[in-house]
Order: sequence, then structure tokens, then C-alpha cells
Amino acid sequence: MANERLMERPATLAKDVQIDLLAKMLLGRRFEERCAEMYSLQKIGGFCHLAIGQEAVSVGAISTLQPEDYIFCSYRDHVHAIMKGCDPGRVMAELFGRDTGLSRGKGGSMHLFDAGHGMLGGHAIVGGHIPLATGVAFAMKYQARPQVVLCFFGEAAVNIGAFHESLNMAALWKLPCVYIVENNRYGMGTAIERASAIYDVAQRACAYDMASETVDGMDVLAVREAIGRAGDLARRESMPTLIEARCYRFMGHSMSDPVHGHYRTKEEVEEQKLKDPIKRYFEKLAADGLIDRQGFEQLDAAARRIVDAAVEFAEHSPEPPAGALYEDVYSQPYGSYTRSHQ
Repeated sequence: MANERLMERPATLAKDVQIDLLAKMLLGRRFEERCAEMYSLQKIGGFCHLAIGQEAVSVGAISTLQPEDYIFCSYRDHVHAIMKGCDPGRVMAELFGRDTGLSRGKGGSMHLFDAGHGMLGGHAIVGGHIPLATGVAFAMKYQARPQVVLCFFGEAAVNIGAFHESLNMAALWKLPCVYIVENNRYGMGTAIERASAIYDVAQRACAYDMASETVDGMDVLAVREAIGRAGDLARRESMPTLIEARCYRFMGHSMSDPVHGHYRTKEEVEEQKLKDPIKRYFEKLAADGLIDRQGFEQLDAAARRIVDAAVEFAEHSPEPPAGALYEDVYSQPYGSYTRSHQ
């Protein structure tokens, strides 16, 4: 069985590491709640897709990485970027379209990018980044660099050709890439049962003799353990893994959609909220005697202060100059490019 290639890791974590995971999930949650508020106030333009409810996946997975490792993700990318080390103020400024944003306000919500922190996007085309992540993993192996690439995408992306082509090449060439399916059950408003012949997404790894694992995506420790095992396999043996993290988004597909819409009921959403990864993890830590309600509120207050500062930074950041429209479009100035091709 391919799964036998996954190595065991110690289950115990230091207290500060466990508390830090809770703090990071709270930061992600509060950041996106302010994103919703700012979008409603029309301070954020374009599209805005929130991952409220899915924090355990990004926080748990990225907590296993080294600074030099890379991540790719879909357009639901705010928390991923911050967890990889991007400054929350610059992320918010990017959403505001300001000159101080990660891409000087040109990328917006769906195209967060910060190579200095190993955040290689933020990609708006469903599954379009899976081959890119595979290519970077190839480069890592070619250059004999002991790095790992995490590639996050939704379950709707597993039915496109690029997914299969990428996994085939990753298995054939033994590339250090961990493919992470954030399976929140709905591709926009279409349930996976209506769009996919196989509901257990992790089974698709069998076609490529690739290691795989299904994990509770609402459990940050379970995600961290699973990605940790897959990361070990990638770093030590240069072998890819497909991880299916089963989770749930509490918001609509984007800020333009209602929370439950026509494709899921209010009762279903409320039932899933009982599995809130933050509430669930806090209760575990409290039961273990690692934190109490006062400690939780202190972490929450610290997260809110970071987000308040991020919003203030974005609010007071300048708009990009009009001439910036012509910058970063070509690898050389536009005039010299056209002259050299005449």
C-alpha cells in the first residue's frame, strides 16, 4: 500500500507550540472577519473569498514548514499568506488595492504573492497552479535543495486534467510536493456528490502509486501530523503525497454569495459550526490544562490588535500612481519591448 510510505511522527508537542497554533487560528479568523467588514464597506474591490471555518488546514499544514519551503494555494489565500510569514498589513493593503500591498495593489484578494516568504500565490484559475507547484518541486529536486512544496487547492480541482498530469509526473519523477485538497464539499454551489464519481478524493492517489491520507480538516493537530508525515517523505525521500483534508467553510463561496444559498441549508451550516476548529481546539487545550478562558481572551485580543493595525496601515497607505499600470507588465520597459519586436 502506498500509505505505508508515510512515516510516523511523535504526537507530543511543547505547550508553547500548541498555544501558538490556537493564536494563529484566531489571527486568521479575525483577519478574515475584518475582510468581510471592509468588503461590505466597499474598501475591498473585486472578488473576495474567505476561508472562515477552514483555518485548521492552513495553520496546521504551514506550521510544519521551514522558512525556505514554498506554498501555492487557490484564491482563498489570505490565511495561507499570513501563516507563511507575509505581513498582515501588506496583505490587507493588497486587498485595499494600495501601493504598499504585496503586489502594489495589482493582485488583489485572489493573487497574493510574496516570494521572499515562499508564498508563490494566490491563483484565481481553479487548479491552474497545480502544474506550477509541480514545476517548482522539480526545480527543488534538480538543484538538490532539501525543500518542500505544499500545494493547496479545493476538491473541485481534482477533476481537471492538470491535476492528473501533475500527480502523474510528480510520482514518476519522485518530486518533493505535498498536494493538499481542502475538501469543503462545495465547488462554488455544487456538492461533490453531483460533480465527482469518487467522493473519497484521496483514493485518486492510487492511480499514481502515490502515498495518500485522509485527515479531519477541522482538527489542527491532525492536519499538522498528517502534513508533517508527508513533509518528511518529501524532504527525506523526495516522494509526493496527496492529502485530503475534509473541512467546511462557514461563509458563502465568495462575499457575493449568501452563507447557505440554494445549495445548502441553514441547518447544515449551523450543524457544521458545532465543529468549529477554534472552539474545538480551545476546548481540548482547556481540558488538558494548557489554557483557560482568560488565556483564550488574551490571545484573541492580541489577534484583534494585529488586525486593527493591518486595517489602519491599509487605510493610510497611498493609492498606486497612475503610471504603475505600465510597470511590471513586461520584463523590460514597454517601449524597448515593442521596438525589439518590430
